[in-house]
Amino acid sequence: MELPVADPGPVRAEGLLLQCPYCDSEAMHKLAQFLLPGLAAVCVDSTTGDLFKKPSAVAVDLRKEMVDYVTKRSETFISDSLIESEASQDQENEMPDDPFEIVSIFMDDFSSTKRNIIGHVSGWLMSDSREDKIDDFVQEMEMTRFWPLERREAIAEVLLKNVDLKTKYHCPEKYETEERLADHKAHCNFRPVTCPNEGCRAKVSVRCMQDHDSACPFKILTCEQNCEKRLLRRDMDRHCVTVCPMRPMKCPFGCDSSFPECNLEQHCSEFLQPHLLKVLKVIHKKGFTDEGLKDHALLLEKHDNDGKLAKFRDVRSLTNVVKNLEAKMKDDGSS
Repeated sequence: MELPVADPGPVRAEGLLLQCPYCDSEAMHKLAQFLLPGLAAVCVDSTTGDLFKKPSAVAVDLRKEMVDYVTKRSETFISDSLIESEASQDQENEMPDDPFEIVSIFMDDFSSTKRNIIGHVSGWLMSDSREDKIDDFVQEMEMTRFWPLERREAIAEVLLKNVDLKTKYHCPEKYETEERLADHKAHCNFRPVTCPNEGCRAKVSVRCMQDHDSACPFKILTCEQNCEKRLLRRDMDRHCVTVCPMRPMKCPFGCDSSFPECNLEQHCSEFLQPHLLKVLKVIHKKGFTDEGLKDHALLLEKHDNDGKLAKFRDVRSLTNVVKNLEAKMKDDGSS
């Protein structure tokens, strides 16, 4: 059984005025996301301890009941809130004005009416086992497309408009004629537009497009570490950590230096003497004074005719080439 999709066309408001149908599409999407785990919680709580019923067995009926309940509550929310605020001066008991919090309260109230004896036990409500069962049933409903997102969004749109007391998430404009409404809709800040970034299929209200664009994973950006690469925002972290030539690295020979990886060759060439001294101290733990090691390092450079010493990028490789060069110097000296 599928619930009907709400008609997104203009709505005749009081006094035969036509109301703009647009609302914040991201807020509507967020509210739609609340509905599935809310339904899962109701189904799990109402069947807990019943050996002959699974959550899926009651999902169709409870979905209809839940939608009817929260819709009716939302329809009278604004008038009820105004009456309550006039009758009560207790600000602590005032109803919140956040649509997401309001709908969550409606769903919690509905859920409490469907819990069986075990479902009313506080220990069960706070247990990891309950949360695991809710998560499992949410995944089951998603896999079977029991309540597709587009149908939940149709319900969420109605709820959002009904409880958005401060018109923060929907357009409140009303017009006398279709023509005037059409003119308004063409420029309404709540009108939905598709993200222009290639690969992104998000539909966002015009007023939210800048915020979406600043976080869109499909936005093409220049590398944050200033290499020449241009890539998707979603790939930025992996690029910067793994392959970016400008990613920072520490000297492999233990210098205090830190530099972009692409400058490793230049660093090894400029700091060959300090690197040689570190390697020689390991090779010749005894037999050389500090000055003697410096002289020996200069001698190695002098005999390094093809510049091999500056080409090695790690301690092990440089140690091997130093040993080979020392052996060659020794052979040349004895011949």
